[in-house]
Amino acid sequence: MLKDITLGQYFPGNSVLHRRDPRMKILVSVLYIVTVFLCGNLWSYGLLVAATLGMMLVSGVPLKVYLKGIKPLMFILAFTTVYNVFFHDGDTLLADLGVVEIYLEGLLFAVVMAVRIVALLIGASVLLTYTTSPIMLTDGLERLLSPLKVFKLPVHEFAMMMTIALRFIPTLIEETDKIMNAQKARGADFSSGGLIKRAKAFIPVLIPLFISAFRRAGDLAVAMECRCYRGGSGRTRMTKLTLGIGDFVLLLFVIALGAAILCMNRFLPGIHL
Repeated sequence: MLKDITLGQYFPGNSVLHRRDPRMKILVSVLYIVTVFLCGNLWSYGLLVAATLGMMLVSGVPLKVYLKGIKPLMFILAFTTVYNVFFHDGDTLLADLGVVEIYLEGLLFAVVMAVRIVALLIGASVLLTYTTSPIMLTDGLERLLSPLKVFKLPVHEFAMMMTIALRFIPTLIEETDKIMNAQKARGADFSSGGLIKRAKAFIPVLIPLFISAFRRAGDLAVAMECRCYRGGSGRTRMTKLTLGIGDFVLLLFVIALGAAILCMNRFLPGIHL
C-alpha cells in the first residue's frame, strides 16, 4: 500500500503540460481547485470529469500511475460514500432499512463527493507534481511569492522548504515500507489486535524512521553546503522562466471550464447538489 502513494513524485516527459511555466501551473492549479467546488449539479460534474480526463491524456503520464495514486484513498472514498448514502436526507426514498433510510439524493451526493475527492487529487497531481520537476516548482513558487520580499519575508527559504518537503514524501514512504518489512521479518504484527495494540506496534517503526529522516536532512544540508549553497541572495538560475502562448491557453482553458460550470449550474436542469 505504501508503494502505491505517488504524491510528490515527478514523471519526466515532454508533453504540453510538462513544457508549461511552473508559475502558471501553480496559478491554474489553484483555479482548478476552486472550479471543483463550484460544481453544483450532475451536468457540471460531468464536464469536470471530462476536462480532468483530457488533462490526464495530454500529460502523457501512464494511466496506471493515476490508479496507484487513487488506491490509498479507497478507505476514505468508501467511508465518505457509505456515510452520505445512509445519513443524507432527501425527497425520493429508495429503501427503508428500519434503522436508516436511503434516498436518491443521498446516493447521488455520495457519488459526486467521491468524484470531487478524486478530481482534486488527480487535477493537482497532473498540473503540478507529476509534470513539474522539484527545481522548477521551487523557482515558480519563489517567483510568485517574490513581492513578499518587500516585507522582509524569507521567500526563497520558504519555497525551498516546501519543495524539499514535497520531494521527500516518496523517499520517506519507501523508507517506512522497508522498516515495516524488516520488523515483520522479526515477528512484528501490524494488522491484528485493537487500535491501541496496533498503535503500539508502530513504535518500533517510528523511531528508526525519525532517525533516518534526521540523518537524511543532515546529509542534504552537508551536500548543499559543499556545493556552496547560500540561499537566494545573489543566486542565478540556469533556466529563465518565460511565459508563452501555451501558458495563457492553459489559463483560459481553466477559466472557460469554471465559466461553463457556472452556466450549467444556472441554466441546465438537474438535481442540484
